[in-house]
Amino acid sequence: MSIVKVEVQLSSEELLKAVEQLNLSELEQFVSQVIVLQAQRKATRLPQAEAELLLKINQGIPSNIQTDYKELIAKRDDEILTEDEHQQLLQLTKEIEKIQAQRLENLAELAHLRGISLTALMENLGIHATNHV
Repeated sequence: MSIVKVEVQLSSEELLKAVEQLNLSELEQFVSQVIVLQAQRKATRLPQAEAELLLKINQGIPSNIQTDYKELIAKRDDEILTEDEHQQLLQLTKEIEKIQAQRLENLAELAHLRGISLTALMENLGIHATNHV
């Protein structure tokens, strides 16, 4: 992990400038940690079941899986993927699909607890559905 030199007291603008120094992998990991922190702070005002679901929903895909997946996709697109890498890509795809399916289940359960539609919940949380074809 890179070390970012910062002052002891930072404004949000200064903090953003420090974060800009991170490489993509570190930035993704930092963003994940910030999202978890945000969920934890919101969770203090929520019923326990909702708080736990929000924490699970905001975990996302681990950065190491994202990194490996992106690298393998790039190799596949460049048509330099070996058979072993192809098998690894298939396995990572299954893992990601499993994580996303669990996240969707958690979203549906939270929507049910709140008595709103899944679409409304996703809008409230700022989650946008993506279409991967």
